[in-house]
Amino acid sequence: MRVSLFITCFNDTLFPQTGRAVVTLLERLGHTVDFPLEQTCCGQMHFNTGYQREAIPMVRRFTEVFADAEVVVSPSASCVGMVRDLYPRAAELAEDHQLAQAVSDLAPRVFELSEFLVKKLGVEDVGAYYPHRVTYHPTCHSLRMIRVGDAPLKLLRAVRGIDLVELPRAEECCGFGGTFAVKNADTSMAMLGDKLRCVLDTRAEFCASADTSCLMHIGGALHRQRAGVGTVHLAEILASTESSVSR
Repeated sequence: MRVSLFITCFNDTLFPQTGRAVVTLLERLGHTVDFPLEQTCCGQMHFNTGYQREAIPMVRRFTEVFADAEVVVSPSASCVGMVRDLYPRAAELAEDHQLAQAVSDLAPRVFELSEFLVKKLGVEDVGAYYPHRVTYHPTCHSLRMIRVGDAPLKLLRAVRGIDLVELPRAEECCGFGGTFAVKNADTSMAMLGDKLRCVLDTRAEFCASADTSCLMHIGGALHRQRAGVGTVHLAEILASTESSVSR
């Protein structure tokens, strides 16, 4: 299958290793990966912050750049949620029937990584090896917007060498929420404190997730506390093999 990688500006700017892991994984599974260089921000930050009309040009650009894609895969549940759930609203706001049709045609072909693997391809064991104690934080967008269900956990349970431990109160938000963490810092930090206590209770070496935005929020606090717990994106675990670990 020809997979078009939607890397998101957050990953491209701050966590490029996540994108590389996605490419490594998909190519190992026999797929061809292309990366449209013309892609930009999906407009989620603007749309969710109240600049909805300003996000419309980004919606148009996204639909144009990925119009011919067989499937679009992204390591970000939040940005996939923007495309699938909020692009139709943006097209309605723009009163642009052509854009609405483009969104309708493209949105069903846009997938978050874990749902693409498990729900689209029917793959759970990707041949990964990760000899660490890991707990998994399911992000709000993956749970409540695009509803990936237990797809990430199915993938993690099939990883050889992993010690996967359940995260207490896993479905509670970590407090990031994009600009929410800036505009409502006190509330955000209180939520983050609850999440950190749950992560530390697992005695995990790593906290994994499907969104690097949440991992940045959680990881920053873990680092400040010198907790000795790292963060890792799901794609990085799935891309890891015995040969890569031994190098």
